[in-house]
Amino acid sequence: MDLQPSSMTPIDTTTSPHAGKHILCVEDEHFISELYARALTKAGYLIDIESDGTNALAKAQSDNYDVILLDLMIPSIDGIEILRRLRDPAQTKPLKAKVIIITNLEQRDDVRADIEKQADGYIIKAEITPHELAEFLDNMAL
Repeated sequence: MDLQPSSMTPIDTTTSPHAGKHILCVEDEHFISELYARALTKAGYLIDIESDGTNALAKAQSDNYDVILLDLMIPSIDGIEILRRLRDPAQTKPLKAKVIIITNLEQRDDVRADIEKQADGYIIKAEITPHELAEFLDNMAL
């Protein structure tokens, strides 16, 4: 059966437990960011996508987000530097957002442990589907 967009039932995000929850997805791979945006929007989240580190840092420091999904390998400022600046009280006031690292970059155990101390979560992209990412966020206290 071929469903046309006009025959599809829209999702009522006003009744979603995540209605109004805003996510900044910092991801430079367009295909991946689109997959995340679709899954998270379907789950009721509001999504902003940013592919540039400098722009992502400015958006994150605005404190307009509940969650920041932060890739480590992005242009201009990498995710590790963004995380460092977000956690430095001299550069960023305390954020309400949870910062979740989402990467495929292999890290030495000591580097990963240091990142995990600063972040609120650490996810390997290859080990999680966009739907599972939405479920992970559903289970976080936001």
